[in-house]
Amino acid sequence: MEHQKIDELIAKIKALESELEAELHQEYERFTCEITKKREELLASYRKDRQGLLRYLATTPMLHLLSAPIIWAVLIPAFILDGFVSFYQWVCFPIYKITKVKRSDYIIFDRHRLAYLNLVEKFNCLYCSYFNGLMGYISEIAARTEQYWCPIRHSSRVKSIHSRYQRFFEYGDSSNYRQSANDLRSELIEEKE
Repeated sequence: MEHQKIDELIAKIKALESELEAELHQEYERFTCEITKKREELLASYRKDRQGLLRYLATTPMLHLLSAPIIWAVLIPAFILDGFVSFYQWVCFPIYKITKVKRSDYIIFDRHRLAYLNLVEKFNCLYCSYFNGLMGYISEIAARTEQYWCPIRHSSRVKSIHSRYQRFFEYGDSSNYRQSANDLRSELIEEKE
């Protein structure tokens, strides 16, 4: 008799599970349809807002067009700098036991996927994403290097400081520098990628 009651309860549970699964599937389908509709509406809006390539080029000031090769030529030394700094980090950071800087945290390519940008604007976004990301990546590598070798603030005000500068020792604070420089070095070892 007890087995029969247990079997009945198990059957009810299985029926409820099936009902729950069906309801969740319907809810998922409704949600997916709603998301798809919103996405299509957004893409339609983006396409409407996109300026055609010919119109974009026709309304761009001539000096802007003429300066474009100069802007894009800067990529050549940027690629070279990127290679040297990445090589430096790859070789030296393990020697100093400094956690390496993750390139993908700084150089992010995503804006070129926006449907409201035309081809030239997308290339410009790729350029800026790479170049500005590269500067941030290099700045962080330099900041970690400075924290390891010379974590001392300047005597003059610095207009732009990197992520680690506030932890550095005051200019002229020799006792703290001698006592705590290794603590700052240890922070670099303990960081996780």
